Amino acid sequence: MHTNTATVAEIRSDYRGNSVARLVSSSILTPAPGQYLLALDDDCLLPHPLYFASSCQQGFLTAPPIPPAWMPGTILSLRGPLGKGFNLPTTTQKLMLVALGSTVSRILSVGISALQRDIAVTLYADPPLPPLPSSIEAYPLSLISESLHWADFLIMNIPIESFPYWRQYFGLASDEPLSFPGQALIVSVMPCGGLAECGVCAIPYRRSWKLCCKDGPVFNLEDL
Repeated sequence: MHTNTATVAEIRSDYRGNSVARLVSSSILTPAPGQYLLALDDDCLLPHPLYFASSCQQGFLTAPPIPPAWMPGTILSLRGPLGKGFNLPTTTQKLMLVALGSTVSRILSVGISALQRDIAVTLYADPPLPPLPSSIEAYPLSLISESLHWADFLIMNIPIESFPYWRQYFGLASDEPLSFPGQALIVSVMPCGGLAECGVCAIPYRRSWKLCCKDGPVFNLEDL
């Protein structure tokens, strides 16, 4: 586990009008897609999880949301990277990206990296969408169930409050598995970052419970 500091160099609005931060540091450790950093400033009572959206010089651009009090010049204490990130199998040929929730930012970089491996990529998310590479085909969430025969791997972003219902988007029964493997990033508040096992980010897992902060936040879908 590593700790360091970073500066909020810029606050931007993303394609949906959400505020995001550009962080810079001489020693920042950039989380892999799906991993997170815990960030704390002098005015925060609890740390805020930050996810990677895209690279920038000496740092990275975060996925939304960010605390509203942050402004250019805010100094952050960072811990991480923490948790398990995405791991795209080498055998993947057709990748389906699914963004449930308010942003595609946490998973889009996985699709862009897949294009560099000549993997075909489709994205399912409700508009508006950011500018996409021409090779990524985009469809609304309502069309997911019509395309399940196409993909051989799934990368998905799920807010924890939507986790119990994710199969409904695919037209599956409550206990019906997908016909192909995949991974899901379950987005939750994670104030302890796995240190206290506070249970705020707990999800049901087979016959037990798992913590997004420590056991995830990326999980294999066949295990959920």
